[in-house]
Amino acid sequence: MDDTLRRAALDYHRFPQPGKMRIEPTKRMINQRDLALAYSPGVAAPCEEIAADPDKALDYTARGNLVAVITNGTAVLGLGAIGALASKPVMEGKAVLFRKFAGIDVFDIEVDTTDPEKFVEVVAHLEPTFGGINLEDIKAPECFAIEAALKARMNIPVFHDDQHGTAIVVAAAVRNALVLQGRTLADARLVTSGAGAAALACVDLLVSMGLRPDNVTLTDKDGVVHSGRTGMAPNMARYARDTNARTLPEVLPGASVFLGLSAPGVLKPEWLPLLADKPLIFALANPEPEILPEVARAARPDAIVATGRSDYPNQVNNVLCFPYIFRGALDVGATAINEAMKVAAAEAIASLARLPAHDSVAQAYGGRKLVFGPDYIIPTPFDPRLIVEIAPAVAKAAIDSGVARRPREIPAYRRELEQANTRSTQLMMPVFEAVRHSRTRIVYGEGEDERVLRAIQDALDEGIVQPVIVARRRILADRLPALDLRFDIDKDIEVIDPETDHALLAPLVEAYQAIAARKGVPAAEIVRHVYRRPTVTAAMLLRTGHVDAAVVGGNSEYWGQMKHVLRIIDRAPGISRVYALSGLILEAGALFITDSHMVPDPTPEQIAEATILAAAEMRQFGQEPRIGLLSHSNFGASNSPSARKMRAAAALVRAKAPELLVDGEMHADVALSQRLRERLVPDSRFEGSANLLVMPNLDAANITLTALAASSSSPTVGPMLMGLSKPIHVLTPGVTARGILNLTAIAAAEAAQRNGR
Repeated sequence: MDDTLRRAALDYHRFPQPGKMRIEPTKRMINQRDLALAYSPGVAAPCEEIAADPDKALDYTARGNLVAVITNGTAVLGLGAIGALASKPVMEGKAVLFRKFAGIDVFDIEVDTTDPEKFVEVVAHLEPTFGGINLEDIKAPECFAIEAALKARMNIPVFHDDQHGTAIVVAAAVRNALVLQGRTLADARLVTSGAGAAALACVDLLVSMGLRPDNVTLTDKDGVVHSGRTGMAPNMARYARDTNARTLPEVLPGASVFLGLSAPGVLKPEWLPLLADKPLIFALANPEPEILPEVARAARPDAIVATGRSDYPNQVNNVLCFPYIFRGALDVGATAINEAMKVAAAEAIASLARLPAHDSVAQAYGGRKLVFGPDYIIPTPFDPRLIVEIAPAVAKAAIDSGVARRPREIPAYRRELEQANTRSTQLMMPVFEAVRHSRTRIVYGEGEDERVLRAIQDALDEGIVQPVIVARRRILADRLPALDLRFDIDKDIEVIDPETDHALLAPLVEAYQAIAARKGVPAAEIVRHVYRRPTVTAAMLLRTGHVDAAVVGGNSEYWGQMKHVLRIIDRAPGISRVYALSGLILEAGALFITDSHMVPDPTPEQIAEATILAAAEMRQFGQEPRIGLLSHSNFGASNSPSARKMRAAAALVRAKAPELLVDGEMHADVALSQRLRERLVPDSRFEGSANLLVMPNLDAANITLTALAASSSSPTVGPMLMGLSKPIHVLTPGVTARGILNLTAIAAAEAAQRNGR
């Protein structure tokens, strides 16, 4: 690494506090009773339960979600035998990945011995603490003996990730690459460069999936692994070939798969013509592969190339599997991670790559097109669907193979993971359930936008929509094939093409003229607005009853689109203004904020109106609103105009909707803390933390929303427009496909409610 990166890495690990992990309590500890429950005397109760039934440890302790990442530092990736202490940053990094990708807690343990027997003895005695053991960066051949001994002695999963994690991802990538090349594992011929722990694990797993052992040739630094070689371990001797060949180029002719887990530059470009047609070249040495992809492709344009590097397509990265394998194993109380579970993980990873890539993944990779093909044979590490696909597959394999102590229903388990994985999913679940199979007709103004098209695919999969899009067919003809979406443009969606659908649009022009002529739109602009402004087209389709709901905007400034909407769609009866509500999904739960986008400086009456509308909107999400009206003032402490405004708004809300749990005016921390409210007022009107914050003006609402979203990396839902007579929502420019899908479901629910469904 260069000096700049080195300094940045050192600062990253040192500040604001040393290291990358810390331990935090999961239970409150704020008074004497909490202490009595957490420690003496209350702790005796779970101890007695576990003494009577050891499996109760999974109910009363963190063991069922706790993994040990253990090393002796004898084979740290790229650094070698640097020792136990120096390997600690790497083990902390592995711990972060477990937590980030699968919600698994980790203790990293660095054992200061190179003696395999001593290492085994230390680790084996830790079994009561952990639900699983992840062995890391232990050199071969000792790693084989260590893993085997620990598996024999321990009744929890023991997994050497350097071997099996690599093998699982390689197997998934090989499976998919062979599909693209028109081959199967049964007819593949594989040559390795490297015969260490990872290479042998890869070959073993591929053989269990269908590769024929007699089609495998191993090579290492000593040349071809042949039957005349002495001193081989059994797992290597299994693949020793009866051959006179002794060097890598001698065994390459006709090979369809090259698997490199060895050293930089060992595969020479002049040898590549020896390979079979359409070969697979997996050059996985890090940081420099056995051959660079651009060199390999220059010599063999028909090849599919994978590396271990993130700056090239098809990165073989263990993080694709190890968090989710342990997630599945822990959640069914598996006593081991066996071959069936590894195969299930590999097949799940392979299957995921054949689905259209998730929108958030494309964003993480700079908008790069991720479509199943030669440059996308395995998912990326940031695909949020990995846990939902892999963990249930692993859990099912554990149940089917008899190593699960706590079997569970896989469909229900999958739903649990979906809820926990995408935090917005838990908030949105009631909305999606309410409109599932409703087939609401929703028009999308920006029908050519990739985010919209991906959201439509997801909405069709959910069965919540009959999409209508405003788009030019000639643009879609070029764009859709590249996105690899599954819907049929002629069967699954209706396209309103401004360039050709004059019979449909002409009546819209007449209807628009009747309403826009007196709202500041020049007569000369009427036709252009309907034909050239998708928001106008979509809003008019909604107004004239062609669709049930609309989702517009997303490609330009929010207020510019709102002007068109407000010109066309009337306010609901009895409503004085249109407001916006946004949801923020924090670790502690959903938090709604109003008004985040519409009314700059609302009156007390408008604040009360927005609050009542927001409370009704929240109930769509299955949320019972607990409302805090915020101010710089606490319960009459200030007599400033804004404090008086919020005080008056609180009184109006209580008068108009006495059933609502609302309090204020108050500080934000008071709204979010029952303890603070109890200290300030004896009769707080709701318990717990407020989940709807009502702000005194748009600045306060929008700044709070964006600051919380940015500082917490929390997903948002909305903005949701409130107070209109028909369901229509305007997208912000930064919206994702997931955000569009969420607003689609919300619009469908509103349409269903209005239509009495």
